Amino acid sequence: MPAARPATAPAPASAADPRPSHPLPTLDLLLLAVSIGGISISGPLISATAAPALAIAFWRNVMSVGVLGPYALLRHRAELRGIGRRALLLAVAAGALLGVHFTLWMPSLRMTSVASATALVTTTPLWTILLMRLMGVRAPRMVWLGTVVAFAGVLVLTGVDLSLSPRALLGDALALAAGLAAAGYMLLGAEVRRTVSTIGYTLVCYTTTAVVLLGICLVAGTPLAGWPAGVWWQIVLLMVAAQLLGHSLSNRVVRSLGPSVTSTAILLETPGAALIAALWLGQWPPAAAYPAVVLILLGLVLVARGGRR
Repeated sequence: MPAARPATAPAPASAADPRPSHPLPTLDLLLLAVSIGGISISGPLISATAAPALAIAFWRNVMSVGVLGPYALLRHRAELRGIGRRALLLAVAAGALLGVHFTLWMPSLRMTSVASATALVTTTPLWTILLMRLMGVRAPRMVWLGTVVAFAGVLVLTGVDLSLSPRALLGDALALAAGLAAAGYMLLGAEVRRTVSTIGYTLVCYTTTAVVLLGICLVAGTPLAGWPAGVWWQIVLLMVAAQLLGHSLSNRVVRSLGPSVTSTAILLETPGAALIAALWLGQWPPAAAYPAVVLILLGLVLVARGGRR
């Protein structure tokens, strides 16, 4: 969550993406594959980087702003100056929620397995559906069926981790809460994107996230420097893979591929991250965790298909 996910939650019936009447663009499918690969590596890379999780979150956002900022100021200066007050406030609120998401999810990777943390943080679409229901939007029956199935998987997975250690269960709770924060971030971002370009919104959002994380690091006494060069290169790789290639490309292709295709494909992050963590870090989840992860993924697929209808 991976950091945070793109605004690809199932839309209400009146705004759901229509079924495409033509083949999906090959280039965008390739870009989506690159995006999934970038997002999948984030969990194992965060777990392996020898720096505080909050510091990693702070620097990946600062570096992203450093890369996107000059381009945005050069090509989108007029748009940035013309952002309305409401859109600006919503973008800032989205950035604050993204900071909360990072604050919760990245430490969870040090407390429970990469597979569990990734599976639980990808429940963002479920939280999105629940938040939309509180706002008066009714979801199709298949969406609610998928929600029930996915939360059954969550219960099984947390039960498995509780049998391992209370620390692992706390990591699960942090990952779930991170998914909830990401849901709020996505809903606010979807509203801002009605009138603001991806570059303009991303710059405001990531800048706010960096400021929020800086404040949290200072309050928590988290060191922000003093690591060997190898750690800095890992943070740079994380920023490029997860932030620029992963989430930015997902935001790029969601308009052409539609929310359902994009959100369903991003679910491949969970098995991808679990496989990378197993082969690279030797993190093999207990056998009982696999059925739970399958239930979560099955539920999320049903949510995506129901949202498309």
